[in-house]
Amino acid sequence: MKATRISYSKGMNASKYAQFEEQAKRLGRVRSEVWQRFGSINGVTMRDRQIRDNWLKEGRQFDVPANAWKETLRDTKADIAMAVEAAKVKARQAIRRHTSDKAEQKRLYTLLKSNQFASDPYLSRIMRKYWHRGYNRTHNQIVVRSDNYSTFQKGGKAWIKVPGLERGKRIPVPLNTTVEPSGTLRLILRDGRVEVHYAIDVEQPNDCGSETIGVDKGYTEALVDSDGEHHGIGLGALLSNESDYLKTKNKNRAKLRAVAKNTKNEAKCQRIFGNNLGRKKLNRRSSRQRSNIRDIAFKAVHAVVDKASVVAAEDLTAPMNKTKFGKNTNRRLNSWTKGYLAEALKSVCQRRGSTLVLVSCAYTSQTDSRNGLLLGKRRGDSFHCYDGVVLQADENAARNVKARLSDPDIDRWTPYKKVKSILLERTKGQRLGLLNQDSSCTGSPVSTESESPMHAQECAGF
Repeated sequence: MKATRISYSKGMNASKYAQFEEQAKRLGRVRSEVWQRFGSINGVTMRDRQIRDNWLKEGRQFDVPANAWKETLRDTKADIAMAVEAAKVKARQAIRRHTSDKAEQKRLYTLLKSNQFASDPYLSRIMRKYWHRGYNRTHNQIVVRSDNYSTFQKGGKAWIKVPGLERGKRIPVPLNTTVEPSGTLRLILRDGRVEVHYAIDVEQPNDCGSETIGVDKGYTEALVDSDGEHHGIGLGALLSNESDYLKTKNKNRAKLRAVAKNTKNEAKCQRIFGNNLGRKKLNRRSSRQRSNIRDIAFKAVHAVVDKASVVAAEDLTAPMNKTKFGKNTNRRLNSWTKGYLAEALKSVCQRRGSTLVLVSCAYTSQTDSRNGLLLGKRRGDSFHCYDGVVLQADENAARNVKARLSDPDIDRWTPYKKVKSILLERTKGQRLGLLNQDSSCTGSPVSTESESPMHAQECAGF
């Protein structure tokens, strides 16, 4: 299994950084040209070797080392290929909706797989719909081939020597680690520092637990499992505090920007933009915030995998458009990084030998986990059952997620409307009997969550 390790430059002088910056800027123009000329349907069949050979025949000059632009070309074509493959996923779904003829489906799938979709009018139209032309915005990266740099130890830390713009001369870069990088390097320039990204082999210890656990992703805490344990407590406070800080910070920056734009004093305008509206501190703070969030997410997942050989989690890739909260709540929820939780679940389960199974998230928060029926209502962190019992909402949702593993009618791809109809049908058949069995149930019948006007959202992830 491969993983990405990142090392950082330490104590590199400004002149070296300026040389890297100029080289990255020139390579950025190469990226832009590749995207512009070959990032469309007409260029998708061209391989990077073909483009490279054509450019060599033409005698193209990019004012950078040959290996640098060749690796940039290869890397850019790989990015274009990934964009094409992402569009093909939606195109295959469109083909299934377009025709039920197996022979026709096979023909279209074959053309799609071999990148010959431009020859078929229908496929060409579908790919133009789902594959939008990309544009390069990367002007701070240098890709270095594995045989085009050297490493050594000096002063108790690792160094790398990378080709610069001057022919035959390499630029030494001190790193903040004693581990020497290997393989192909990706140098990313940020705020006067060079990040060295490279792939390493990761051992798989296969030391997971033996239970089957369902987990509910949350905002207050990272995960709640079906055993009732809460993991990653403090995530919500971290996200809310940072969101509130950025609200105040950006509000003040907007005022300063308005003053700078409206003033007639050119020197004052330059001072404000030069000293008060920079991004260096904010970028460093954002980097620390992302590191803290990843740390909480991965620790939470490790705690779950310690006892689970099978982990059931909600598939939250679909956007939740219809959820309506207050202005401040929406702002804080916008910073809820469910992508970090998805990445942590996938990575940790794969590395430690646990099986991750994604299930449909529809109505896991509105279903009573004791009987699997839509008999109850969620209010905040509480789930109020039809018989007066109050359950912890996240624990209830986690148990419903675990139950989806063995549900014969609901799988990961079942549309949420069909999930609702299945649950309503089950509830309709058993609700009357459950209410009659509960001798303590008096008064008017308890309305289910599905009958409530508040049940307009597709699926609640919280």
